[in-house]
Amino acid sequence: MVVKEQSIVDASGGDILRTSDRQIRIVDKLEEPLILVLEDVLSAEECDVLIALASDRMQRSRIGGAHTVSDIRTSSSMFLEEGENAWVRSVEERLSELMQVPLAHAEPLQVLHYRPGEQYKLHYDYFTSDTVANNRISTLVMYLNDVEEGGETCFPLLQLSVAPKKGSAVYFEYFYTDHHLNELTLHAGNPVVTGEKWVATQWMRRQRFRD
Repeated sequence: MVVKEQSIVDASGGDILRTSDRQIRIVDKLEEPLILVLEDVLSAEECDVLIALASDRMQRSRIGGAHTVSDIRTSSSMFLEEGENAWVRSVEERLSELMQVPLAHAEPLQVLHYRPGEQYKLHYDYFTSDTVANNRISTLVMYLNDVEEGGETCFPLLQLSVAPKKGSAVYFEYFYTDHHLNELTLHAGNPVVTGEKWVATQWMRRQRFRD
């Protein structure tokens, strides 16, 4: 008999996840690895505020521990300060509840901007090096605007593609003992064809990350 591994988020209670301030609807779900497509994670106003906070602070995105510029990732991005204002604090607290991991384990929120043709090619969110002591365990990608064409989050090994929709999100986790499940979370941000794409990403770590 195959024994199902324990997930971080308990999504067994129907199609609604509840936080202190919000009801979030599950519109699609894969069980292993757990991937949830969610609606109403952020309000339209919260999306607009996050874009406004980030707009003047964007720089070319980088990858890896060495933070190098690469054609693998051609967006621009920035990290918000931890709890830098009431809007950010409210979102961070909600995401901690939603992802069912203490806020102390959260990386700062990252906001990313993709123009036409920009993308993030296939990659893992967790660090593949065995030398990383405090690895990432889960991701929440939140879409801050509607994209006219392109910009889907694509999981090719799972035949899953999520189209950007303002206020919605895709959640996935990769902390499993069975490394094959973690490897199935290989994903990409498809090139934007028409319009632009804004997203905010929350990563959680296995152990405490914030001071």
